[in-house]
Amino acid sequence: MSTTIRLAIGSVFVGALVLGIKMLAWWLTGSVALFSDALESTVNVATAIAALIAIRIAARPADASHPYGHHKAEFFSAVLEGVMIIVAALLILREAYHGFLNPVALELPIEGLLINGVATAINAIWAWVLINRGRSARSPALVADGRHLFTDVVTSAGVALGVLLAIITGWWVLDPLMAALVALNILWSGSKVVRESLSGLMDEAVPQETLDTVRDVISTEAGGAVEAHDLRTRHAGQVTFIDFHLVVPGETTVFDAHEICDRVEAALRKAIEGARITIHVEPEHKQKHTGIVVLD
Repeated sequence: MSTTIRLAIGSVFVGALVLGIKMLAWWLTGSVALFSDALESTVNVATAIAALIAIRIAARPADASHPYGHHKAEFFSAVLEGVMIIVAALLILREAYHGFLNPVALELPIEGLLINGVATAINAIWAWVLINRGRSARSPALVADGRHLFTDVVTSAGVALGVLLAIITGWWVLDPLMAALVALNILWSGSKVVRESLSGLMDEAVPQETLDTVRDVISTEAGGAVEAHDLRTRHAGQVTFIDFHLVVPGETTVFDAHEICDRVEAALRKAIEGARITIHVEPEHKQKHTGIVVLD
């Protein structure tokens, strides 16, 4: 079992644990803000399950029906997570509205805050693990899940502040008001997750830093060629697809051209983890003088 799948399974168990703790805090206090916080954790569990399914699908090898693999499944999961974050924010706004119309004093607020604080600490630690390990594994689903959990941490902090202020001042309307403000922050986070995931589904090019690395590798490792042009890149989950045209002198044999391609491909795979390279070799008269100049 891969590390990515183990982390995804861990997210399901952590999410269920945190949800149980937050529901206990709400049950003790009757706080609208704490209930909204628990509602957001319900989404965490659902999205963790979706991420686990997507990661398992993305890990499947390429087949006749999917010759480029199943890597984009993780982007679908990330989009789903973003949408569910937005839905959770709207549900929290609804609860906050009703709480604002009928504010009530809280029962056992200090005990509820302490219990909710334990859940927040667990979420913060796990969010850090998911984001860092997800980036290392180049897993959009794990990174999205980690960011989702981080919004939950922000939610919990805002909720705790609102409940604490309500206790100090006696203005119980602060409880639903803080829940509404936090929901707006979650709404923004969810839209950001959706935008980034849709970019992957739309075959957005790799970041400029990665593109510069690709250009440098081709320029230094394609000795014997003339230039490379029509460079295209895209990423899907943990895989980066790279294709370009490589111009070689007219007298270059097929064997020599193949050796150049092998050398470039090996260097690209070493520089960029998960790289899939396609090189189209062209004769010298196809030179465009606008691509990557090969250094001798």
